[in-house]
Amino acid sequence: MRKTYCIIIFSLTFAGAFAQNVASINGKPVGSKEFMWVYKKNHSGVANAAFKELEDYLNLYLNFKLKVLDAIEMGFDKDTAYLTEIKNYEAALRTRKKISNTKATYSMVLNEYKNAVLMFNISELKVWDKAQNDEDQLRSFYERNKLFYKDGSFEELKGKIINDYQDVLEREWVVALRKKYPVKVYEAELRKLAKL
Repeated sequence: MRKTYCIIIFSLTFAGAFAQNVASINGKPVGSKEFMWVYKKNHSGVANAAFKELEDYLNLYLNFKLKVLDAIEMGFDKDTAYLTEIKNYEAALRTRKKISNTKATYSMVLNEYKNAVLMFNISELKVWDKAQNDEDQLRSFYERNKLFYKDGSFEELKGKIINDYQDVLEREWVVALRKKYPVKVYEAELRKLAKL
């Protein structure tokens, strides 16, 4: 009887732990609280959203987190310049009374900044620099997609070509990341957050 009781308690606790997550990446949970904090922050504090809007935003957020995970796997979080930047930001953040008074907000703001810097640094390496600095690849992309660039020559449309090539590189990167790191979305939990 005691063993059954312990299993039931464990099961309820275990289920409850996962019940508050909207997703997981590579087995690591993405909490509802974290997701809604980011959503509200990027939507002028408004949390009233339809399920489809939350689902679309969650996919963007998961892509962001995948890029951060990739940066960590590559050791970007150990880079001296990165560590110095984070240390300086944390010192500046402590001086802001509104944020430093609330431990949870302070932690979320600091974590968001750390992740944003990692995402920026790895995106620069894997997408932006490749599109802007590899002339051969850019010309090859242009040649393969000439039908879309009828309005001008490579030189005349170079800015648009770079932008389009960056989009392709990013999509390919995200597809590769989703294959490398399993992503699970807990739709039932996401539906609980929908207000419309």
